[in-house]
Amino acid sequence: MPKVTIDGKTVEFESGKLPYQDHGKPESILDVCLNFGIHLEHACGGSCACTTCHVIVKNGDGNLSEAEDDELDRLDMAPGLTLHSRLGCQAVVTGDVEVEIPSWNRNYVSEGGGSINLGEAIPPPRNVVGAAKD
Repeated sequence: MPKVTIDGKTVEFESGKLPYQDHGKPESILDVCLNFGIHLEHACGGSCACTTCHVIVKNGDGNLSEAEDDELDRLDMAPGLTLHSRLGCQAVVTGDVEVEIPSWNRNYVSEGGGSINLGEAIPPPRNVVGAAKD
């Protein structure tokens, strides 16, 4: 049973038994995250059309599927690209692996991962002159 450690949280699943969440490839890092309630941004729905699920593999590169050309092309656009960068939606887990979600790649608000209190950083709406009134 593969063990996946993401930012220090370890989960384990039986290959072929993980319910597919329709985001990314089955048993990809993204699929594992969705099944275990670990937030991993995926603005494109896991279709390899963005880089928001960019992760850095710390250990177990050989326990992930080989990166295909589409993923490599997309990764070229990712900020903070390293030799160990992968897209979570494309990297299928085949054995134990440890990954890190870059801190600049976390967006807890967009997919319900929490909310950020911005206080007075966002001003209240202005009254627009000439706007229709009820």
